[in-house]
Amino acid sequence: MIHLARTPDGPPPPPAVQKLRIRYAKRGRLRFTSHRDFQRALERALRRANVPMAYSAGFTPHPKVSYANAAPTGAASEAEYLEISLAQERDPQELRAALDAALPPGLDVVEVVPAGERALADRLTGSRWEIVLPGTEPEALAAAVEQFLARETVEVERLTKTGRRALDARAPVLRLHVLGADQVDQGDLPDSDLGRAAVAAGRPCAILHLVVRHTTPAVRPDDVLTALRAVADLAPVSPPQVTRLSQGLLDEVEGTVADPLATARDAADA
Repeated sequence: MIHLARTPDGPPPPPAVQKLRIRYAKRGRLRFTSHRDFQRALERALRRANVPMAYSAGFTPHPKVSYANAAPTGAASEAEYLEISLAQERDPQELRAALDAALPPGLDVVEVVPAGERALADRLTGSRWEIVLPGTEPEALAAAVEQFLARETVEVERLTKTGRRALDARAPVLRLHVLGADQVDQGDLPDSDLGRAAVAAGRPCAILHLVVRHTTPAVRPDDVLTALRAVADLAPVSPPQVTRLSQGLLDEVEGTVADPLATARDAADA
């Protein structure tokens, strides 16, 4: 007996006619939002904002949303990215305002631009992080960083869904430096709101800036802190406050991260 594959009833969904790239931020208490929680919040916001989403075909159609390299739960971020496909064209700025209003405060839509030809994932090859360590003396952190940078490899373990996994926390790190109290006094303030709040509190505080290459598995700020503990016995006295300041195309020579939306923004302004 030959069994024919079932096909969904009704006409296929309308095709996608526009693809948009979105930069959003996770701020304040919303930094504890998991990626799954954000996905649910976004889908509700897309419905509230009446965004004409394009849908996949099949028995369980779902809106065409593509996520890229989400920050870990507990980390704030100024530079999270996703793409959406629309069945009807919309003005990117009007859509940004409507979607931002539909999301809870702390999940903030920063920018919306037309998607370029190059895949978004190809433009996200590195991240710049700020790690605020309340109660840690900058001198102690600087000494630990010096020992870390002197190593060719620093192996750490991370607990994953499939058990413990070893990875090299040193190789993907391109830049790592400490923003000390003397620099803060001279007006070189940290970039993130969390960093400014820690400095304003007037307690001992060390601030670490990190540029890391995206790898598989990804080396995260907590892996670098674990490595500092391994090489120099540096143990933060308070939970670190982590913020992704930017992510984009990594310059391996300069150790800088380029804005992944710049090309699309320039084309829209032309």
